[in-house]
Amino acid sequence: MRDPRGPAGETGAGSLFRRGRVAAELAWRARPAAVLGSLALVLLMGAAPVATAWLTKLVIDRLANGEGGLLPVAAALGVAGLALVVLPHVSEYLNGQLHRGLQRLVYDRLFLAVNADPGLSRFENPSFHDELRLAHEAGQNAPQQIVGSSLAICQGVLTLLGFVVTLTVLSPVMVVIVIAAALPSARVQLALSRRRARTLWGVSSNTRRQLFYGALLTSPDAAKEVRLFRLGDFLRTRMLTELETVNEAERDLDWRTLRSQGLLSLLGAAVAAGGLFWAVLTAASGGLSVGDVSVFVAAVAGVQTALTAIVSRWAGAHNALLMFGHYVGVVQAEPGLPVAARPSALPALRAGIELRDVWFRYDDEHPWVLRGVDLFIPHGQAVALVGLNGAGKSTLVKLLCRLYDPVRGSILWDGVDLREAHPDDLRARIGVVFQDYMTYDLTAAENIMLGDLAGGADPEAVRAAARRAGIHDTLDALPRGYDTLLSRIFFGEGDERQAGVTLSGGQWQRLALARALMRHQRDLLILDEPSSGLDAEAEHAVHQGMRRHRAGRTSVLISHRLGALRDADLIVVLSDGKISERGTHDELMAKGEQYARLFSLQASGYEPAPEPSAASG
Repeated sequence: MRDPRGPAGETGAGSLFRRGRVAAELAWRARPAAVLGSLALVLLMGAAPVATAWLTKLVIDRLANGEGGLLPVAAALGVAGLALVVLPHVSEYLNGQLHRGLQRLVYDRLFLAVNADPGLSRFENPSFHDELRLAHEAGQNAPQQIVGSSLAICQGVLTLLGFVVTLTVLSPVMVVIVIAAALPSARVQLALSRRRARTLWGVSSNTRRQLFYGALLTSPDAAKEVRLFRLGDFLRTRMLTELETVNEAERDLDWRTLRSQGLLSLLGAAVAAGGLFWAVLTAASGGLSVGDVSVFVAAVAGVQTALTAIVSRWAGAHNALLMFGHYVGVVQAEPGLPVAARPSALPALRAGIELRDVWFRYDDEHPWVLRGVDLFIPHGQAVALVGLNGAGKSTLVKLLCRLYDPVRGSILWDGVDLREAHPDDLRARIGVVFQDYMTYDLTAAENIMLGDLAGGADPEAVRAAARRAGIHDTLDALPRGYDTLLSRIFFGEGDERQAGVTLSGGQWQRLALARALMRHQRDLLILDEPSSGLDAEAEHAVHQGMRRHRAGRTSVLISHRLGALRDADLIVVLSDGKISERGTHDELMAKGEQYARLFSLQASGYEPAPEPSAASG
């Protein structure tokens, strides 16, 4: 069951302290000079209000009593006043420096941690995406808010101590009254910060859905269907409904905040008014000088302001610490796919890949996708996977890439269990075209180069891969050749804001194939529906090229167009998560079972319809 407090729900002092330490370490690592400068400002800005109040008292008393020596005191008062005006601007500059440094460091660590997970399980979990969105948001603001609030609290404490000492000299009872009146505020502010954190987690899914619907309304990919099916009003209504849910939760929180803080403000005003009334009466009876009244009023206001600032900053830091838990949770989380402490070396494939009694499902609440699969993929041979939609073909590919581990059973690479090998070592030995391939808003060359970043940006290797995929001539004819940006949402780099171009679905598919073929010397090539978006002529050319390229190499092929698979060394038919047939094309056709039926059904679609008989006319 989803915890209503969220993954950051731990509110114990130890947990919050650990998060604060992480934030402080990030700030120090990001901009140590800005942190030291802010600490110095804390001392100056904390002492300046108290110094101003005392200097004001001295000026008033000397004026009232006709005493001399006003010039040095007035000069000191001017310096203190100048500090109160200038220092906040210096603080703002240092905060900007700290914010930029923190933002870079926090983003770097967040996305490094997300990318370090070698598996897919977390990315297919809605709760993870809720937490990731809040981690991204908290990473932008929480560390600086925690550090800034901590410094502001220190500044407030210095100011508070100065005014408390001042007020104690004039009226010790008033010190007790002012501090006692501030205690309820501290409790209320902390309660509100906890509620605010719970509210943000509670509406996190609504916020993501609101962003999703808004993105659909502005997405170039969705624009055709949005206009064709007149989906604009539907999506906009859905977006506003989710936004209203978020707003309703925030309105409730705002009302609680207004009600609580309004009552507390009235209490503070009553205390200040009572203090002023006492000071005026005492001064009228000769118990206080005019300067004393001035410093008393300043001290009462100063203590109240300092206490309010301390409580408010602590509540802000408390809320930031709660939200920062999402960031810490993502950054410090164990990977969803375990990596062996001492991974076994993965040899070059010589014998083959063996699946032993492989069972898999995506979680305990879903049915089995693969059930007891036993399969050997010999080195140097092409194995084709055939089956209806949902038979488990693409899932098996994910297991071969070790994006998931089998729930039961094992997959062996020349006898080495893939669980014992490092995922990076395995993936360096395979090239893959996924059924749901990516289209990157990058240049054509970069789209292909991504298939082998470790090999460097070799233009000739990129062009060779494009030729093998049959896309070279298309890319070479683009306005800037391979350096043309393939995007409808960005301008190309350079002096001119030149819009990018886009490719057809079939051309994008060939580009994805070229990306995989950057690894043409790898041990295993996996092609999951590599020609589903191609026309008949292009599909024939691609498969002819792939046959030549696959010769003597280990490959796994998936396609619903069975004619493209008939030359595979082994055809495996998956049905309901199990292997129901295996053999060559001729052997399976001779058996006359599911494969033969599917192949004949497809082949019949290419045969001419029978001529109507004369009798029927």
